[in-house]
Amino acid sequence: MIPKPSERGAALLSVLLLVAVMAVIAAVMLERLNLATRLAANSQAMTQARLYALSAESLATARVASLIKAGGDRTVDPQGLLGREFAMPLSVGAVTVRIDDAGNCFNLNSLVEGEEGNYTLRPTGLTQLRALMESLAIPQNEAIPLSDAIADWIDSDDAPAPNGSEDSYYQGLATPYRTAGRLIVDPSELRAVRGMTPPYYARLRPWVCALPGNELSPLNVNTLRPDQARLLAMLSPQTIDLRRAQAIIAQRPAGGLATAADFLRPFASGGQTIGPEPLGQLQVRSRWFLIDLQVSVDSIRLDEQALIDVGVEPAKVVSRSWGDRETR
Repeated sequence: MIPKPSERGAALLSVLLLVAVMAVIAAVMLERLNLATRLAANSQAMTQARLYALSAESLATARVASLIKAGGDRTVDPQGLLGREFAMPLSVGAVTVRIDDAGNCFNLNSLVEGEEGNYTLRPTGLTQLRALMESLAIPQNEAIPLSDAIADWIDSDDAPAPNGSEDSYYQGLATPYRTAGRLIVDPSELRAVRGMTPPYYARLRPWVCALPGNELSPLNVNTLRPDQARLLAMLSPQTIDLRRAQAIIAQRPAGGLATAADFLRPFASGGQTIGPEPLGQLQVRSRWFLIDLQVSVDSIRLDEQALIDVGVEPAKVVSRSWGDRETR
């Protein structure tokens, strides 16, 4: 049967519509296939990056352990391992590693003393934090309430310090929350403390840390760099001149110092003294090291920080965090 001329046009339109629908379906399926392919490739690259990070972490831990073993009764860095970046060769991707003495900082948890559930303010830690803030040009009228608020964030009671802030303040905010009432796990917690502004956080972040314990900052006189002399000055800001501290650090013997008293002797010759409690903070051996990793695989970048405890045998990772320091 021969179709009518009007029916021929309808059939042609039906065929064209079917072709258009098939083309749309094919385009959608192709886009989904491309998306699935990219997701699979990104997942594979991320998995590879994490494996690279764990491998680099193990190698860096081994190098730190060798550094400790070679130093014997003191921790020194004759090969310049600490405080600089070095790359690890890979067939695919790239890994950059930086190792730092994690004890050469102000330990935020030293603001309190006592045990978990019964943390109370440690005046020495508070004094040192305020001295550090002053050296970083944070005005005293803002440094005092801010330092008190940080201490209140950690301590176990709910009674605010004279210039501090406890739950009663934070629960009155538009988005209420409570203080931690425990040791700080990561310095980024400071962003939640009353009075902490982005500029102040940016100034403090390179100088503070959150070690697992609440001991006073364990500064190693053998691994302190001249640019870290500010940490030494915070122990006794009235008697330690920053420039003199930098010069004495730069003049250390290559083999390191056997005791903290050997390091302080040049200060004594200049008529400077340090009180007995801060003196106990100065050490010649290090326990904590921070490994900072940047891993790149294809378009994936992975940043990791691992805290290493060399006070146990074998040395082990006690904490990991992800994300670069600038965003933390």
